[in-house]
Amino acid sequence: MIIQTKSYPRAAVIGNPSDGYFGKTIAFVFSNFSADITLFQTPELEIQPEKLDLTSFDSIEELVMDVNLHGYYGGMRLLKATVKVFYDYCKECNIKLDHRNFTIRYQSSIPHRLGLAGSSAIITAGMKALMSFYGVAIPKPLLANQVLKVETQELKISAGLQDRVAQAFETPVFMDFNKKYMDKQGFGKYSILDAGLFPPMYIAYRADQSSGSEVVHNDLRARYDYKEPDVLKAMKEWADLSEQVKECLNTGEKCKLKALLNRNFDLRKSLIKISKENIDMVETARSVGASAKFTGSGGAVIGTYENDAMYTTLKKEMNKKGIEVIKPVIVNHK
Repeated sequence: MIIQTKSYPRAAVIGNPSDGYFGKTIAFVFSNFSADITLFQTPELEIQPEKLDLTSFDSIEELVMDVNLHGYYGGMRLLKATVKVFYDYCKECNIKLDHRNFTIRYQSSIPHRLGLAGSSAIITAGMKALMSFYGVAIPKPLLANQVLKVETQELKISAGLQDRVAQAFETPVFMDFNKKYMDKQGFGKYSILDAGLFPPMYIAYRADQSSGSEVVHNDLRARYDYKEPDVLKAMKEWADLSEQVKECLNTGEKCKLKALLNRNFDLRKSLIKISKENIDMVETARSVGASAKFTGSGGAVIGTYENDAMYTTLKKEMNKKGIEVIKPVIVNHK
């Protein structure tokens, strides 16, 4: 039996990065790209490498280019940690696993290190494959928690629940991470949103801005823990912005979304150092009338546009600067 699973990149519509700080966010996953897992029974347990796991290069320049684009790690460590966390979860829940072994391998077309949650997509797809292979059901909120555990506890990567919730539910979600929910049940209050509520949206990204999110998250976490007033105030405003966007979507007042999305980025810019290339990407989008904010921690932006003519102009202006623009196909599995 060959098991094939997939997970998709995440786009944070509003509220990020408050998800790791008891805030509120809205996010969806989109199927333009995917992380794909293949798993099948074999005599020994094996995790097979993908192209991002190469250790042999033609030159020192090629090695440096690979590190600049993809970082120091591929998906091998992600899957190894995924298997461990899955095993630990089953043991804690008194779920007995049989003694079959397997080979697992992955492929990913998700642009790497651009704030699209490519790593957690690999982990989520891996978890789903293991669940299918062993016949284990994990409720979606808990699945998101286990994926987060892979990154934060096993791999020591600073991250929040937002990405993993969107990837576990595979539909647009409004997430409320209020501390009372988190303390009581270990996860937030999640409300499903219909993809049809969203206005026309675009995602733009530039590969030359590839960078890990952990640097941004680590700095912000330190400032939050220190109770820096501006950071605490921003977290509250990001959460409020998410409530306002949810209201606009539910009432059909989509004309208000542009200002709300723009404010999300402007607030971030006032607190966190942002590269001139990323700022240029946002400003280029806004120059043609579109809204723009980060999908994650930088390298890719998301926003709204009014009509096909604006989208065509947006794509033209972005392409001049080597920036790719797509219309996200929002996944709406309920």
